Amino acid sequence: MSGGTGTDHRRWHFLTHHSRVLLAVHRDPEIKLATLASEVGITPRATQHLLRDLERDGAISRIRVGRRNHYEVHLDALAPSEIGSSVTLGNVLGRLSA
Repeated sequence: MSGGTGTDHRRWHFLTHHSRVLLAVHRDPEIKLATLASEVGITPRATQHLLRDLERDGAISRIRVGRRNHYEVHLDALAPSEIGSSVTLGNVLGRLSA
């Protein structure tokens, strides 16, 4: 365990990978999968799984536009229950994007 002054350069993230993908898609609905994966710091395959989770749970919709995807974040969808029972994704994303 490092006390913060050693050579351990592991980074931790305040937000989950799901949250980081959702935030990135909210900022850029036309984002390419490879760019999204790079921004979040995970593989494209893992990014696909996270997008599928978010779509399955009603947080986003994916619309094919030619060979590209356009993502729509459902801002009125409720955030995960640990955040609060009446907090919407729009509330959370609005604060994180500010």
